[in-house]
Amino acid sequence: MFSFFKSKKRDSDQLKNDGRESAVASSELTGSDAAESSEEVETELSLHPSSNVPKEQMYVLRFLNNELPPLKANQLSLSGIEWEEQPQGLAVSAFVRNSVDKGIQLGDVSLLLINEKNEVKARHDFHLAELGEIPAKSSRPWTFIFPPASIDQQVELEKENWTLAFDLTSKEHRLDLAESWEEALPEAEKEKLEQIVKDLGAPGKNELNFTGLQAQVAEDGKFHVTVLIRNGYDKLINIEQLPLQVLDSERAVIAEGQFNFGSLEIKANTTKPWSFIFPKELLKKETPDLSRWSVQVKSN
Repeated sequence: MFSFFKSKKRDSDQLKNDGRESAVASSELTGSDAAESSEEVETELSLHPSSNVPKEQMYVLRFLNNELPPLKANQLSLSGIEWEEQPQGLAVSAFVRNSVDKGIQLGDVSLLLINEKNEVKARHDFHLAELGEIPAKSSRPWTFIFPPASIDQQVELEKENWTLAFDLTSKEHRLDLAESWEEALPEAEKEKLEQIVKDLGAPGKNELNFTGLQAQVAEDGKFHVTVLIRNGYDKLINIEQLPLQVLDSERAVIAEGQFNFGSLEIKANTTKPWSFIFPKELLKKETPDLSRWSVQVKSN
């Protein structure tokens, strides 16, 4: 879990946390009404139950944890240890700290990696339930992997004075592009999609809906439909199969078919555009009226 701690010297004069502290009120993430106070809370080192940390790494973790400043009561904090490039992305280690007087288990949370100029280097959603319950007044070390698609290659990141932070703006509904779309779309098209998502506003709470964006019959007779998949839940939704219907202005079915993804992830509070191609034989009208159309999931 902390394989790149070998870069940390055991000499206590050399040991330090490379990242900065980023704390928020626990209520921002848990929905509790516990308020911050001026009381100072020290956080004890707590390892995940399945961790098997070698003796030398344990020494490093204990030393680095003891160097952390106290938190105010009822805070959750991320305190950066170090980051390293790995084949799967940027591996960022940090202490996840809990100054609440009870254990806390987190869910899906968006994290930001910010450089010393306060520019966002990376943003990614993490399933923090994997950390397990973080005990009261404790500090749990963890490594977060930001995949390549989440990283802004134009933003520089020094080895020191960076920040790992909770992205509280992620509660706002936003656009989320698949990696293939991120790489293929020009910036102008991305901006148009962001504006469309903003203009539509958020879907209803705990609602998953589908909004038609573009539809056309190609020269080969196939029916191409681009849809906005809109997730109003505070959790990731994984779509494995989708029986989809396209309707005209009179609610007559233009085309219908089942699409198998294996796994199509729609992150919490996001809209993901996706294109569907109906084979010619699934098109029920050769020249459909596409002046007004809609999509829906076919009920059983």
